[in-house]
Amino acid sequence: MTAPLRPQLHVPTSAILLVCGATLCFSLLDSLFKHLSQRYPVSLLVWARWTVQALAIVIWLAPQVGFGLLRTRKLTAQLFRGAILIGSSICFISALKSLPLAEATALNYTTPMLVTILAVVFLDETMTPARVAFVIAGFVGMLLIVRPGTELFQGVALLALGSAWFYAMFQITTRKLADEDWRALLFYPALVGTVALSAMLPFVDWPAAVSWLDITLIVAGGILGSVGHFLFQLAFQRAAASAVTPFTYAQLVWATLIGWIAFGAFPDFWTLVGMAVIAASGLFIILYEQRRSRAAPPAASPPAVD
Repeated sequence: MTAPLRPQLHVPTSAILLVCGATLCFSLLDSLFKHLSQRYPVSLLVWARWTVQALAIVIWLAPQVGFGLLRTRKLTAQLFRGAILIGSSICFISALKSLPLAEATALNYTTPMLVTILAVVFLDETMTPARVAFVIAGFVGMLLIVRPGTELFQGVALLALGSAWFYAMFQITTRKLADEDWRALLFYPALVGTVALSAMLPFVDWPAAVSWLDITLIVAGGILGSVGHFLFQLAFQRAAASAVTPFTYAQLVWATLIGWIAFGAFPDFWTLVGMAVIAASGLFIILYEQRRSRAAPPAASPPAVD
């Protein structure tokens, strides 16, 4: 009776390693841009990050599909999705200028909590008791990290939460575009970021001089972001998104280690507790939704967190 479920329960080791590699790329990217944001405008860094990714996608996919990269039946939704992802990037890198890497990453991982809430509003999903508990736990974890009255509780923390909010909207929009070609879904955000931020470059307060080392680091950041997205894509080709999503929480570990090694900032006890609460609640709801979706009939609606 249980044999048909085994393929769904099995997660290939290659998919796990690819997700862990992708989250490492994103943590290295964040650490580079945290370092560079002390000297360069955030808009310049975000432009470089998405321009490099747009070029990488063109080099990778254009020989196969040509202008198929731009083929979509829902252009407005694609452009909106790209714009909110760029908004998330701008907010997050702005937050990184002042926040420790681990804390900023942990606050950004309130995204699943926000997705759960937004799915009720925009996808007509049901707020089950387990989802309510997940949202409350995520909120408690966020408060343990920010802790009103402490040094971390400052306006810049709202930027990290704003990044999570934008990214939650990005995920909801992605679900609404589930029938679109994955290559277009990958390319449009990079295209929107490149075009929109290129228009802003003449108004950027450019530094007097940019060293070749910094140029190399900026380009390396864009490459790391591109490689991270490609590794995610490969992971999703090997296993269901709901199966590999729990392993994305490895980014909290990477961010903590890199922040400690590169910037000498190790989270205090209550921040670690908050990070653990966010990760544990996220893992719980993912596993709960997986179990619920396997028990539901084929016509059941998709889970809120995947």
